[in-house]
Amino acid sequence: MDKSRPGIVLALVGALTACAGDGGAPPTRLADGGSGPGAASALDRFAPDPADPYTTPEAKFEVRVETDLMVPMRDGVRLATDLYLPVEPADRADRLPVVMIRLPYDKATYRAGAISPARFFAGQGYAVVVQDVRGKYASEGDYLLSAADREDGYDAVEWASTRPWSNGKVGTFGCSYLGENQTQLMTQRHPAHAAAIPLAAGGSVGSAGGRYGYFGIFEGGAFGLSASFGWFRGNGRKRPGGEPPPPVEMFAALRELPTIDLMRKYGPPDRDTDWEEVLSTPLADEWWDGLGYLSDADRFDTPALHVNSWYDLGANETLQQWRMMQDNAVSDRGGAHQYVILSPTSHCMSERATEHTVVGDVDFGDARLPYRSLYLAWFDYWLKGVDNGITDIPKVHYYVMGRNAWAAAETWPPPAVDPTRLYLRSGGNANTRLGDGALSAEAPGDEPPDRFVHDPGDPVPSRGGSVCCTGNPDDQPGAFDQSDIEEREDVLVYTGDPVGDDGLEIAGPLEARLYVSSSAPDTDFTVKLLDVHPDGRAINIVEGIMRARYRDGYEAPVMMEEGQVYPVRVDLHSVAYRFAPGHRVRVEVSSSNFPRFDRNLNTGGNNYDETEWEVAENMIHHAGDRASHIVLPVVKGIR
Repeated sequence: MDKSRPGIVLALVGALTACAGDGGAPPTRLADGGSGPGAASALDRFAPDPADPYTTPEAKFEVRVETDLMVPMRDGVRLATDLYLPVEPADRADRLPVVMIRLPYDKATYRAGAISPARFFAGQGYAVVVQDVRGKYASEGDYLLSAADREDGYDAVEWASTRPWSNGKVGTFGCSYLGENQTQLMTQRHPAHAAAIPLAAGGSVGSAGGRYGYFGIFEGGAFGLSASFGWFRGNGRKRPGGEPPPPVEMFAALRELPTIDLMRKYGPPDRDTDWEEVLSTPLADEWWDGLGYLSDADRFDTPALHVNSWYDLGANETLQQWRMMQDNAVSDRGGAHQYVILSPTSHCMSERATEHTVVGDVDFGDARLPYRSLYLAWFDYWLKGVDNGITDIPKVHYYVMGRNAWAAAETWPPPAVDPTRLYLRSGGNANTRLGDGALSAEAPGDEPPDRFVHDPGDPVPSRGGSVCCTGNPDDQPGAFDQSDIEEREDVLVYTGDPVGDDGLEIAGPLEARLYVSSSAPDTDFTVKLLDVHPDGRAINIVEGIMRARYRDGYEAPVMMEEGQVYPVRVDLHSVAYRFAPGHRVRVEVSSSNFPRFDRNLNTGGNNYDETEWEVAENMIHHAGDRASHIVLPVVKGIR
């Protein structure tokens, strides 16, 4: 899912500002999980100037723009399209490879500025097609969240691949929504769709893999409130034109109930968005099938270079798509040519890494890669037929935060990973960071449960993490100290012993397996993994949430009964992180993370249309076969 329009334009400009490299020897193959300079140098070779590796390649051609070409779709609706052409090849009537960008954020923003992605690729000899999606800006039709992007994307490829200026090969490019509509298009397997570069596109996962994520706004059945509110206010209107929404004090607005009325109060003046349908439609309802998000039935055949970042809300979904496009490929053309890069940054910010890549309040070091040169090499290979070795790079490049170095592997997780349990232990008083909660590799004996009160009127505040697109400048993503939040009685805190001299590195998917009970028929359980520094700062790494009614699946929600104990799995996504010697591993457990997620009102009702709540007493169990724990993907043999 994307964010406010100005933010995404800056992100796409930023997505074309870093490069590195050396144009000589073939890329170095690293042992799986290998890290350090070699992992990045396998990519650095694609930059044109090794003496100045992160400078944007100079344009080869001047560019001219033809604006607002009206391209008909199969139902007669016309989509407004700008065409960027390199002047000299176009004047020679050369047949050009095509890069296509489809967006809901106004294609006109790309016309100015030499470093817009459209001008960049056109200056390198590509015809670039930039199109307003259906119902947005200069395009005709009505907008329904992503619903038209499969068929309209196919028709746009058909049009672009059959123009006199086209060589018949189309690549697609863009971040967030602009990446998601690429992966949706890939399900259509147009023969001219020769390559894709979907950036931060995890929001296109729908029911695939049982995730039911839809636009990146649902997690564990909870609704991504702050991101959704920001996006629908700024970008959700269903028809072109209209006045922008009035200013609003974000946090105060998000506290208002019922949630379903927020867009009527604070949204676009015409109040015409998909907010109410998105909130009120059950996750397994067939209505979602019409929006075109990915399902297990989809098949693929387009080579893709996926890019995302650890503090983006869709990093794990990007890895899921990368696997899915291999497993569900109809040929080796697509299945054998899926690659992924995971940086340490936030949404659509990978390419804006610096020598000191600060994400939140933490400097994760030099996380630069030659992104712009990589993108050119990818399209040069698949659209121009240049044999440049781009398909010989490792399938996975990932940044190890804490180690602050790139690593490479052929699989995810890397093969050296050992899933390791750490048990949540206490004497029944794990409340706050001053309580007796501990993390241990040793399973507990007969230990009492931890209890805490979840009051929806006083939810645990969100801070940092994988949040985006809220429109609230005070709501920033990334890594921040959480130690003051850990002073709350409704936050259970479990802390391990200091890490030894070898450090502790993790790389792969993470999961918390809790055994819970509640006085409420339904409530949420949140889990956060943190790195506790020797000075006491508790830095968030990953977090997750699970709405208890969905513990057995999304097709048939099941309420809890008071006094019963239930297993609940909380997906903590994926990450690569090194805990330095002397640091401690910490886990927080609670029942709210607001306003990143909507509050569970503990009634067993719909939540979205309710204005009253119940206070719940929730418990985390430790004893015997109810030993709550977290599973960490520990990397063996790396110091």
